[in-house]
Amino acid sequence: MKLFIFDVGGVVADNTSVVPSISGFLGISKEELVEIAEMENLFALQTGRITVEEFVYVFSRKLGRPVPGNIWDMFFKPTPIKETVRIIERLRRKYRVIAGTNTIEPHYEIHRSRGDYEVFDKVYASHLIGYAKPDKAFYSHILREEKCGAEEAFFTDDTAQNVKAAAEVGIVAYHFTDSPSLEKRLREYL
Repeated sequence: MKLFIFDVGGVVADNTSVVPSISGFLGISKEELVEIAEMENLFALQTGRITVEEFVYVFSRKLGRPVPGNIWDMFFKPTPIKETVRIIERLRRKYRVIAGTNTIEPHYEIHRSRGDYEVFDKVYASHLIGYAKPDKAFYSHILREEKCGAEEAFFTDDTAQNVKAAAEVGIVAYHFTDSPSLEKRLREYL
């Protein structure tokens, strides 16, 4: 292996889903929130094709009432998964370790300002690179930028669909369930 790629939410940080908190704050169900937000708008937000302001404007109109402009960061309180962070620190002694994450600008900025990304050699954030998992272009972009063959890269994510897509590109892909299992899988590299 030459390159190790880690998803962030659910692998390196817990408490990254804001959907339950936002839906509670707005007094609507999670399903209603997703329906009003529309998947294509969420995808556009994650790939940097629309701004948070544009998203909130459209969302407010569909909801029929104003939504705070900082709705995405109001409830974003990620906590590091210390065991995974330790695995990354050990890998970095010998290998290049990067983040490949689906995110939006406010969440990225919160992680960045807290120093959460300092554990990585580089961060490939969907809203900055214009691709989001499970789009195969997401993985291909990273491999191109890193000048790395797919067979030389290891990827872990807590979303099975993202793991499957990485494997289809030829990356050694592992479905993250917990840090001890990941450590066992990576034992030969640590």
